[in-house]
Amino acid sequence: MNNRLPEWMARDLSLPRLRRYIRAAHGDARVAERLYWWNIEVSATLVGPLHCLELALRNALHNALVRHHGRPDWWEAAPLNERGRGLVDGARRSCERRLRRTTPDDVVAELTLGFWVSLLSSGYDRHFWVPVLNSAFPHYRGPRGRLYRDLTSLALLRNRVMHHEPVHHRHLAADHDSIYRVLGYLSPELAKEAQAMDRFPAVLADRADVVGGARPPRF
Repeated sequence: MNNRLPEWMARDLSLPRLRRYIRAAHGDARVAERLYWWNIEVSATLVGPLHCLELALRNALHNALVRHHGRPDWWEAAPLNERGRGLVDGARRSCERRLRRTTPDDVVAELTLGFWVSLLSSGYDRHFWVPVLNSAFPHYRGPRGRLYRDLTSLALLRNRVMHHEPVHHRHLAADHDSIYRVLGYLSPELAKEAQAMDRFPAVLADRADVVGGARPPRF
């Protein structure tokens, strides 16, 4: 067992961050090093599917709310709670700092995935899900709560991937299935197109070889 990481790795990537991988590797620094690189490799394969899911979700919810309220800035008429209103105001201010003229499309693009997922929470059931947002998922027939739980978990995965956090400990095969299941509720056509380009299954299957040193990681 090798208990020492390369000095440059501990310096450049930070030992506190790397300690999580050392623990996962039961103290073997070489295994931890390879696990770290594989974590980046597998995270990279999730960016594309998560990209498709986030944009499809955002556009489906936005378009449904535009139709319902009859205006592109639907948040001015919708019964958002205090937190939701604050997120919209923050997105608008951010746009106004960067742009000479802010449009509703700019605000929509600035709003976080967490905001869109929150519109499916239980507090919004009567105001959003029942009258409006169920129509944004034309291929879903289940309860709102199950969809919300799936999206909450995927939002956490998305944030971990985008902020370079460990994801190797998650049930990634189930996460991957969940991405495409929810994407299929929104757009089977987009789900099919994304899957045709998806490298995740091959990278997941190679985990043992990469961590064991049989093949080098690549990203």
